[in-house]
Amino acid sequence: MIPKRFRPAAIAALTVALASGSMLAYSANAGTGPEAADRATADTFARIADDVLSQRNQALVEDQPGHRNTRQTSAKTRLSAQVKKDEDATISSLRSRKTRLAELGEAYTGADSSVHVDQATVTGGKATVQVTEQTTLVYKKLRGDEPPTTDFRTRYELTLTSKRGGAWEVTSIKSQDSGPVAINVPVATEAKIVKDDGNQYPDGTPASTKYPAPAKPKAKTGGAYDYAAMAKYAEKYWSNYNPAYRKFTGAGGDCTNFISQALKAGGWKAVPGSSSDYRNWWYDGAHQSDSFVGANEWAWFTLSNQRAANLADVYQADVGDIVQVDFNRDGSKDHSMMVTYRSSAGMPYLTYHSTNTYRKSLASIIASYPNAIYYAYRT
Repeated sequence: MIPKRFRPAAIAALTVALASGSMLAYSANAGTGPEAADRATADTFARIADDVLSQRNQALVEDQPGHRNTRQTSAKTRLSAQVKKDEDATISSLRSRKTRLAELGEAYTGADSSVHVDQATVTGGKATVQVTEQTTLVYKKLRGDEPPTTDFRTRYELTLTSKRGGAWEVTSIKSQDSGPVAINVPVATEAKIVKDDGNQYPDGTPASTKYPAPAKPKAKTGGAYDYAAMAKYAEKYWSNYNPAYRKFTGAGGDCTNFISQALKAGGWKAVPGSSSDYRNWWYDGAHQSDSFVGANEWAWFTLSNQRAANLADVYQADVGDIVQVDFNRDGSKDHSMMVTYRSSAGMPYLTYHSTNTYRKSLASIIASYPNAIYYAYRT
């Protein structure tokens, strides 16, 4: 079996490379140490990133009658020949994703995005820039009760080189988030494969991804748990993290920590004991059990303590239920998400951390990762 201890919750950071340039009256002397970019320079870096990422978002938006979304990068954002080729391939991939989603009854009618520079330094004519993209996609009302929007917030690191005449050329853009890629990023990497440790664990049963799924109604009221409170918590803190909890974004991913918080908000009770014993589940001001933050440990705790049971089909998941993914089919779960909305047509919408995402349809996740193994838990 796969060793899964101390593996909190998400796949490795995903990388996408591109290059671009922007005219800017700025120079840096070779050999100087890193200096913080001034406001005008940082604003230019933000425009460069926003220009490329907005073009990707538009590739996902449904074409209007008589009008095709053919937005090009700004004349001030010059792409190298290789990067233009790469970005053309990315746009083609995203349009294919749009087609797959349309076949599943999902489309977007609009996209609104912004890019904020978190940090920018320049050393000898080379810049390193940390940015955050926040994007809202508007669901088309095909069935009538789709949620209004899906949102995601993702971080990138850009490196740029100063060129003759004051232009900047982007030499790379790398995602700084772990977990499933944002919908405007092509899938280009796999989770790290973990070696078998020879032990047996209560791993559960994978779920079918057939849609529509056989009916599996959930009693949402009158029981021990408040599923509406779970969903409310997740939708409140999907982007702005609850300061009462530690973040694990730089330690493998925050996704399981996040769903544990939401389950706790809905009534899950702590089970005290050794932090490394997966049969325990707890969080305090200084420490937490492995099962509170680790994807596999959470599953083992949940199944061994009968907090939840596996569903036969992932599309049966309802509000407050959990979906986990083994992206590379190595037997080790990589990511955890909570259902916070379910349409009358039986489509679950998931909210999660790493990458921070609000009400993303299960169909869009499966469209991005059709070969992954999925687990669904009726909480």
